[in-house]
Amino acid sequence: MSQFFRPGHVIERRELLDGRTWMVYPVRVVEDGPELLAVFLAQGTPLTFGTGDFRWGLHPWIHFEHSWQSPGVLQLQRPGDGYAVWLFWKGREFSGWYINFQEPMRRHATGFDTLDQELDIWIPGDGSPYRWKDVEQFEERERTGGFRPGEAASVRAEARQVVKMIETNSVWWDEKWAHWSPPADWPVPDAVPLSTHS
Repeated sequence: MSQFFRPGHVIERRELLDGRTWMVYPVRVVEDGPELLAVFLAQGTPLTFGTGDFRWGLHPWIHFEHSWQSPGVLQLQRPGDGYAVWLFWKGREFSGWYINFQEPMRRHATGFDTLDQELDIWIPGDGSPYRWKDVEQFEERERTGGFRPGEAASVRAEARQVVKMIETNSVWWDEKWAHWSPPADWPVPDAVPLSTHS
């Protein structure tokens, strides 16, 4: 395998919980290099969920349609960061940035692994103030011992750094991405079979 994934190549975004696949879905590479991995999650992309006993239970999305229902999302992540920046559109109009706090990505031959850590920030594209999301879920997970020792504190520290960037207008995610759109000939990728993973 080359060091980086080729643009247009389909890879896997896998969430691991308790050392097993909690959820996995295919994404298409937009850009990849030493500073940034940008991938596109297309509307209608099939979602595959792990089964069995997890300390957080089955993935909550398992109770809904097993495909990505919202319009396509561009996901930007940098090595070592405990979050990704997701960009959303309504039709052709950019609607905003969604800061998804998650474990730093870990690359492997067919994609990368991470794990969502509940807390999020929404930054509207119209310039209105940012707002927190899923704070109650994050605090409940912490209260019930769902996080490893020090994990919740690490997420909060990462969140403070992100808020500082937002409030000082020193974010790294380039405005150019708000004007990006996927090539018309990109089909929705096929499902990732769970049988290929632990």
